[in-house]
Amino acid sequence: MLHIVDDEDVLRDSLVWLARSRGIDACGHASAHLFLEQAAARFDAQGDCLLLDVRMPDLNGVAVFDQLVARGLTARLPVIFLTGHGDVPMAVDSLKRGAFDFFEKPFDGNRLMDRVEEALAMSRQAGASALVQARLASLSAREREVLDLILAGKMNKVVADQLGISMRTVEVHRAHIFDKMQVKTAVELAGLLK
Repeated sequence: MLHIVDDEDVLRDSLVWLARSRGIDACGHASAHLFLEQAAARFDAQGDCLLLDVRMPDLNGVAVFDQLVARGLTARLPVIFLTGHGDVPMAVDSLKRGAFDFFEKPFDGNRLMDRVEEALAMSRQAGASALVQARLASLSAREREVLDLILAGKMNKVVADQLGISMRTVEVHRAHIFDKMQVKTAVELAGLLK
């Protein structure tokens, strides 16, 4: 989902239309406060991106970006700044702190949407990585030991011998690992964790 935060109705609506014309799901927010209340807490596993106007009357884009950085959300929500008042030091600072890009108005809409698509792809990758890490965190210490040996290509009997447990216990741990990691085979598990 592309979130567009800009206080200019015409620009916001045209960006929503442009994004949708490229097959990108988009929604507009008239103010930074509305965005932070409505959308910032729930991001889509399919990826999110934020087009953020720098100068807005209620809360400026840099302050919103600071909040997202403080929450550790910029990997899952890449930020592309839009500004009508080019400020090179601010742009450089924002990029150093993790902004995805910085566009000065007027901008090339196709070039902007190309960057949005790149940001959405990055967001999807970060989301998938976070999901895998959450699944790994759900494994018990013993399941992690079994997982490491499975990934090393060890058969159940070898795993049982190395860990000093029964083969049936290894099979149970293996089933739990596959269930928690949401895979069906060791090959699929290895592919997920590469």
